[in-house]
Amino acid sequence: MFAAERRQLILEMVRANGAVSLRELARVVQTSEVTVRRDVRALEAEGLLDRRHGGAVLPGGFTRESGFPQKSHLSTAEKTAIADLAAGLVGEGEAIVVGAGTTTQELARRLARVPGLTVVTNSLLVAQALAHANRVEVVMTGGTLRGSNYALVGSGAEQSLQGLRVSRAFLSGSGLTAERGLSTSNMLSASVDRALVQAAAEVVVLADHTKLGSDTMFQTVPTELITRLVTDEPPGHDERAATELQALADQGVEITVAGPDAESAAGDAPPPGRQTRQDMPLPGQRRTQSGHGGPGGLGPQLRSAAAMGEGPVGRVADLRRR
Repeated sequence: MFAAERRQLILEMVRANGAVSLRELARVVQTSEVTVRRDVRALEAEGLLDRRHGGAVLPGGFTRESGFPQKSHLSTAEKTAIADLAAGLVGEGEAIVVGAGTTTQELARRLARVPGLTVVTNSLLVAQALAHANRVEVVMTGGTLRGSNYALVGSGAEQSLQGLRVSRAFLSGSGLTAERGLSTSNMLSASVDRALVQAAAEVVVLADHTKLGSDTMFQTVPTELITRLVTDEPPGHDERAATELQALADQGVEITVAGPDAESAAGDAPPPGRQTRQDMPLPGQRRTQSGHGGPGGLGPQLRSAAAMGEGPVGRVADLRRR
């Protein structure tokens, strides 16, 4: 495919979807991400699209939000890996809130196996994923249906969350930066997400690496309120995502990364199909206990998933060394 043909196809995909990741563009045009990045840069110079971290959006895409059909086809492998790890944070008999989004929908599919769980949500997709889980109680908020992401929003949704208290909130969004935290491009969605945060003792953000460094119009969760980020491992060339992870870590956000299978801390390979965990409690954490040091321990800055009682051990990565 000639460069002109590639760029026309890239432009058509962005126009159709609003936002497309570099990985997805490279797959469709059957070339490398390096080549696609060069094409996107050329199209941006012509004013035909805007570059965003890990992808491309329509000009003025700062306030543009893709609908569910488009989002559901973006970064699917990454969302699956993130959901697998996030589900391991939820224990039997807990009460949690789960916000709207395609990544939280993937999480909900895995939560169907947790007995005695209570899930409060404003997402029809999350509720649908749990509809046949007879050991899970689903509580829906009120509100007005927002068709683009099948979520209940507005004053009815916010009022139904008043007085609620749960252990954790699981949220996703359109962008995540260390400076502003989690953000979205819709005011009504942002307002409900803030109400979900107020109901939870801890906040877990689910965001694939393409969201890191992206900033959208409405802040939902400031960085200081984010307990943990569950994300996927950025490609080696993605310095912006690595820099943003470091900045989030420096502000005390605990980072859990779904990476490729690697040798565990004990030297054994993880079971097939399991995602690797890379957990790092960081200086200044606010709501979780710090790691344990002592002879033979990982020290105050590092601990494994097993030490946290959260499932299989993967390799423990100190993000500050990247």
